[in-house]
Amino acid sequence: MSTPANSVHELQGAELARTAPTRPFLWSVRRELWEHRLIVGAPILAALIYLFFYLVQVIVVRYRMHGVWPTGPEKLHGLLTAPYDFAAALVMGTGFIVGLYYCLDALYGERRDRSILFWKSMPVSDLITVLSKVTIPFVILPLLSFAITLATQVLMLALSSVLLLGSGLGTSTLWTHASIFHDSLLMLYHIVTVHGLWYAPFYGWLLFVSASVPRAPLVWAFLPPFLIGGFEMAIFNSNHFFNLLLHRLAGPETPAMAQSKSVMDVMAALGPLEFLGLPGLWIGLAIAAAFLFAAVRLRRSRGPV
Repeated sequence: MSTPANSVHELQGAELARTAPTRPFLWSVRRELWEHRLIVGAPILAALIYLFFYLVQVIVVRYRMHGVWPTGPEKLHGLLTAPYDFAAALVMGTGFIVGLYYCLDALYGERRDRSILFWKSMPVSDLITVLSKVTIPFVILPLLSFAITLATQVLMLALSSVLLLGSGLGTSTLWTHASIFHDSLLMLYHIVTVHGLWYAPFYGWLLFVSASVPRAPLVWAFLPPFLIGGFEMAIFNSNHFFNLLLHRLAGPETPAMAQSKSVMDVMAALGPLEFLGLPGLWIGLAIAAAFLFAAVRLRRSRGPV
């Protein structure tokens, strides 16, 4: 006959077994967000700074125009839409740089401050820990950058609507040319596929370096690629390795994308099925998986530095 204490332990064990597959992972992701405020703060700061300068530009343009606006569709389109594309590029670029910095410090930082001794005592496996860390650049930062970019563009649209008051054009002209709600779907597609999946080898490599090196992770992150490319140029008089890195950094390309003029046109030319059919995507994901597997194994054996 079981006692009340045994019944409580059985209920706790059943609850733990039911929630264990997801709760440690979710709490690990939350821990990363709590400990690295830069993940959220840097894109928001970039957006706020750009909004300030955009407000200054709005005031200057409104003062200089005096009701005289360009009548050509190309000039008007450039005046009203170019800042939106730049805002998206700035926020997404900031998120990408933050992702690189975070990956380089994610596993090395806990060894440097010796907090790895505490976290290894918790009932969280090395696999869950590494997966929670790689979720930040793969999922959290792309979605966060998209949300911040969309909010920034909506605020810019409101400021531009105020700018057009009394110009004779009306706000409908701005909303027609801006079309940020239509472009937001392409932007979301771009940031998930390119920033999340296409850049996976970069994140995997930096996490591997962060888990393995005893000192100076920034040096170890850039020194091996530099040496490999340098030896190739010195011995074989070619630069295939550097071109490969630049191609990966520039994003996927297809013949249909060669004539595209903007980021949105580029992503519209690369459909989901065409993107998933790129050999470079799966090769990059395989390389990233190998680096992450090595990072998991290294975290089991590495101690404080």
